[in-house]
Amino acid sequence: MQDYSIFPAIDATLNGASAALITMGVALIRRGRQGAHRACMIAAVVTSSLFLCSYLYYHAHVGTTRFLAHGWIRPVYFSVLLTHTILAAAIVPLVIVTLSRALRGRFDRHRAIARWTYPAWLYVSVTGVVIYLLLYRLTPLTAVAGTAAVVITIAALLVMRPRADRHITRSPDHQIVKVES
Repeated sequence: MQDYSIFPAIDATLNGASAALITMGVALIRRGRQGAHRACMIAAVVTSSLFLCSYLYYHAHVGTTRFLAHGWIRPVYFSVLLTHTILAAAIVPLVIVTLSRALRGRFDRHRAIARWTYPAWLYVSVTGVVIYLLLYRLTPLTAVAGTAAVVITIAALLVMRPRADRHITRSPDHQIVKVES
């Protein structure tokens, strides 16, 4: 019989890497570094794809894992799991459309959907790690840390939201020429 116990940790690592790459990619494009943004976002897609393959392989062989904790953490866990699952299903087509628009050079349409894709994808990646911590490494400390990670992610999304007062001037080949605040 094969041992599949390493897969949840691999999945959490891939989710964490995706979250880091997504965050870096957004920060880079806001600084006008299109090449670095593109590299980070393609790496995030690859990392998320590897996660999905690993996750499906693991659950095809192991089945479901039950959350056994009781008390106040139980409704927290299931609330995070529910929102994570709904957004995880929605994020796959969103990422595909967002990526395809960027690769085809349709940056106006890419930006329009990326504003929705970014926070949903980041939330799914971060909550994937939180779910791993709560499901496989639950201690009172990880429960508090997991809940704090969700709160920090939501706060970061609010702080990093696009600014309406920022004007970006682009050249005909879609390169950023000037950013005015």
